[in-house]
Amino acid sequence: MNTIRYDGQLIPVNGTILQSLEKASIKVESHCRAGFCGACRLKAKKGKVTYVTEPLGFVDDDEVLACCSVPQGEVEITTQ
Repeated sequence: MNTIRYDGQLIPVNGTILQSLEKASIKVESHCRAGFCGACRLKAKKGKVTYVTEPLGFVDDDEVLACCSVPQGEVEITTQ
């Protein structure tokens, strides 16, 4: 089952990570919502994601762009 763990909360997946967090009333910085700017960059402490659109914004191996990614299994993320 795909889930997001954010600051100890288990968030149901409903769209991208950004959409899921917003639906859970969690504010995440975002601008372009398409993977270009990198404003929605989050640290991935555990798990893997799939990108629905290939991000153009720079991401390190331990980061994800929340606006264009969906979790594969359980993903644990935190803000930078």
